[in-house]
Amino acid sequence: MIENLDISWRNILKEELSKDYFKKLESFVTLEYKEHRCYPEKENIWSAFNYCTIKDVKVVIIGQDPYHGKDQANGLCFSVQDGIKHPPSLVNIFKELETDLNIPYPISGNLERWAKQGVFLLNATLTVREGNPGSHQKKGWEKFTDAVITELSKQKEGVVFMLWGGYAKKKAKLIDVNKHYVLVSGHPSPLSANRGYWFGNSHFSRCNFLLCKKMLKKIDW
Repeated sequence: MIENLDISWRNILKEELSKDYFKKLESFVTLEYKEHRCYPEKENIWSAFNYCTIKDVKVVIIGQDPYHGKDQANGLCFSVQDGIKHPPSLVNIFKELETDLNIPYPISGNLERWAKQGVFLLNATLTVREGNPGSHQKKGWEKFTDAVITELSKQKEGVVFMLWGGYAKKKAKLIDVNKHYVLVSGHPSPLSANRGYWFGNSHFSRCNFLLCKKMLKKIDW
């Protein structure tokens, strides 16, 4: 499975990738893809890493699970393939973008354009069985992605972590707040957004302000 992972990440995560739990995870995922329809496509499992090497990471957005519907997931959290209808959370992300930065609602829900600018779009669980949300949770992915966040916190400085919703907020304990910026908000899902916990958070403009403060190029959202 790891042959598709960018070599720079492989080198940084060498120790984690050699641990017993990861080897068990690898066997589980390999079998799942062999016996069931799973998402994202095998070659896209590591998209978040392959579009954004550790030296390029400026912003981190954390999701939970890949989309489990046909042709939706592309390995980047909240992102869908070109031409796919935008899921409700993504719709609310784009609505907040419109209000916050006064930019038109995007046609494509594919967030590769963000990833290529240094936005690390990490799901806590990188794979899922079709039509079965959470089916690959508690198999080792969360342990691995927690190690990734910890490593990012250690190795980098001035990264903007955008933690949306209760699940993502729990990851704050892995981040050194003396070295990094942490923006916290409700989740963009309709349940949270419609209760007033998402809209108006201005995370996109706040993120760009913080990047400029560090003399880094802002994200073209």
